[in-house]
Amino acid sequence: QVQLVESGGGLVQSGGSLRLSCAASGSIFSISAMGWYRQAPGKQREFVATITDVGSTNYADSVKGRFTISRDNAKNTVYLQMNNLKPDDIAVYFCKCSVRGPPWNYWGQGTQVTVSS
Repeated sequence: QVQLVESGGGLVQSGGSLRLSCAASGSIFSISAMGWYRQAPGKQREFVATITDVGSTNYADSVKGRFTISRDNAKNTVYLQMNNLKPDDIAVYFCKCSVRGPPWNYWGQGTQVTVSS
């Protein structure tokens, strides 16, 4: 099994910043990619950002230019630096880890991000 431990969520004022962290541990053979997804109240889960093991990144249009995803491969940890947060960013943020194979996908339990005006 793979365990994903998320941290960094919380309450921030509009225009503020937060950094989310997600550390993968357990029976990890080879991670191909890690990323972040979010689910706002009343909406379906949506893609935010991903990064591969070789450093290729991809962002949703809604966060491009404001969010930055990075990864420490040695620690199997992915980060999401969120700047200029807006009320539209309010959601539960989920970490995703893809392991080589079929591939196998693992999800974190989620961390709440709240932005006040």
